[in-house]
Amino acid sequence: MFTGIVEELGIVRALRLLPESGQLTLEGKKVLDGTQIGDSIAVNGVCLTVIRLGDREFTVDVMAESLSKTNLAGLKSGSRVNLERALQLQTRLGGHLVSGHVDGVGNIRRIVPWGIAQVYEINAPPTLLSYMLPKGSIAIDGISLTTIDVEADYFTVSLIPHTSKETTLGFKGIGASVNLETDLIGKYVARFMGLNATSSDYKKDLSLSFLAEHGFI
Repeated sequence: MFTGIVEELGIVRALRLLPESGQLTLEGKKVLDGTQIGDSIAVNGVCLTVIRLGDREFTVDVMAESLSKTNLAGLKSGSRVNLERALQLQTRLGGHLVSGHVDGVGNIRRIVPWGIAQVYEINAPPTLLSYMLPKGSIAIDGISLTTIDVEADYFTVSLIPHTSKETTLGFKGIGASVNLETDLIGKYVARFMGLNATSSDYKKDLSLSFLAEHGFI
């Protein structure tokens, strides 16, 4: 489990793609502190297991499911990636609960300056948008962010200068792909209530007033 608060920008040193899997070797510093073989590290929001450790680098296996549901296969040597170690119980929960199990891929459609911030419009599949609410939580490339608005085919988030500087989003432009993980609690509530995430009534049923009325919040 992760918080979506990125610890550092790592650098891809090698990507080896096989027919149904792959291996990533990444440079990092902060995330290697206390890390052992078998530990989990989120790479652009994807939970991966460390299989080798070096002085300032580590290697992870990437299974076929991760390659098919994320943008990891598009990385190349020199690419920047967001890195975060798994959550410890004594850690401050500065973001939200992020599982590292990416739901799908979106694309940046527009970036608009707004005061000191940058507003990103991101295209997303309808099934993912159905799990989103204005002022809800979303993990984009493993970064915990708050949605501003949710439209029919895209949603918006705002990045402060620190987030732009310290994560991959600040280096991505129009058309770039991003890994998306919708709010874990929202998905469990939808499952428990037997709601269909693709139905037109989903957003209405999963509104904050609905959750409050039924004692979830």
